[in-house]
Amino acid sequence: MGEVAPPDLEELRAFTTRLRCVEPCGDAGLGIEWIDAVESLKSVGCAVQAVVTDDVATCMREDRKVRRLPRAEWDRGIAAQITLARRESPNRGRRHLGFARAVVHEMPHTLALLRSGRLNEWRATLLVRETACLSAADRKIVDHRLCSDPDILDGVGDRGLVAKAKAKALAVELDAAAVVARYRKAVSERRVTTRPAPDSMAYLSVLMPMEQAVCLRATLGRDADSLIATGDSGGRTRNQLMADLLFERGSGASVASGVPVAVNLVLSDETLLAGGDEAADLAGFGPVPAAIARQLVADALDGDTAVTLRNVYSCPLSGSLTAMESQARAFPKGLRKLIDLRDRTCRTPWCDAPIRHHDHIRSRRKEGATTARNGAGLCEACNYAKEGDGWTARPVSRPGRTHLFDLGTPTGHHYRSAAPRLPSAARWSEVEAILIAHLCAS
Repeated sequence: MGEVAPPDLEELRAFTTRLRCVEPCGDAGLGIEWIDAVESLKSVGCAVQAVVTDDVATCMREDRKVRRLPRAEWDRGIAAQITLARRESPNRGRRHLGFARAVVHEMPHTLALLRSGRLNEWRATLLVRETACLSAADRKIVDHRLCSDPDILDGVGDRGLVAKAKAKALAVELDAAAVVARYRKAVSERRVTTRPAPDSMAYLSVLMPMEQAVCLRATLGRDADSLIATGDSGGRTRNQLMADLLFERGSGASVASGVPVAVNLVLSDETLLAGGDEAADLAGFGPVPAAIARQLVADALDGDTAVTLRNVYSCPLSGSLTAMESQARAFPKGLRKLIDLRDRTCRTPWCDAPIRHHDHIRSRRKEGATTARNGAGLCEACNYAKEGDGWTARPVSRPGRTHLFDLGTPTGHHYRSAAPRLPSAARWSEVEAILIAHLCAS
């Protein structure tokens, strides 16, 4: 196949005019294909805009250099012109220009995914934003690790993508000292802020250390669930109860009681005991740099916090969860905990909401077993959607790899969900590696 010539501006405008004429087709399956194709078109358009935006900025800068204008004038007004062309605010124009320069010069694999339609503008913006603290060389390394293989981010939600891109997950391996220094500085900037919300409401935001935030939310959720279970909720929903409890305890209207709820920090034995570099995972938050995870454990041991070590067993090659040492004797409770640790967030592709339901992939109505293989953690919305007319789901067997299930939609489209890897165990010898490979394959 020969090279495809790029369209000229008139062809692009003619195609845009034709696209305006698209009408409902009356076929749900075909409609899904249309949505998918237009989403790819938007991503390609974002890539084109980035390349052209950078070219515009380069041309303007070069012209001003040739005319020997002062250096302070080389960039002046470029972002404003981009803003006008895109019909957006000046602040967003500056962001678009910074985004374009980053993906064109420092993140070639991200740009390639945009061109292929596998990554949209928002998710590419998240990658650019979360790597902004890195040097150009380190940013290119993170770009290669995340985007050189399109399957790495396939099905990963926005929060999961941010977690992978942040220094907590990948950049920690590049400059651990800088990550710890930024963490300490961030802790010193903790604060509480408010901003208006519609209908005479307000948002209360608290910037605080991650382990405190996760523990606070888990405690409010536990106590709200307790009020609902005992019939003392007064007709309030779980979210309403959590908000009311936060106000009552923050204002001193009531006194909190009970022991702190568990906060699960999943890390490898090498990270905990041998100074390993692999990031840990804090339930409800995401990846945590190894050095900070060890510090959290040490701080808990030094204080009054109860610390319990639970053994979690994973396949060293695939990172799949194979077993867990359970401190609870009731099998259903232990099984729910295993699914929580394995799945971490809702297993529906691109959704990383908190797990609310422990769902039978193949439903009980169809004789689905109550096992880890047939179980998945889902948020409420995804679980209710899955139970709708025409939806199908089935676990997929793949020995030696992480848990996988197939989700079918009413239009006949299928999506696969793979559980994330667990942190790796300590390094093993060549002989052990051969034995482990045989065990995982059996």
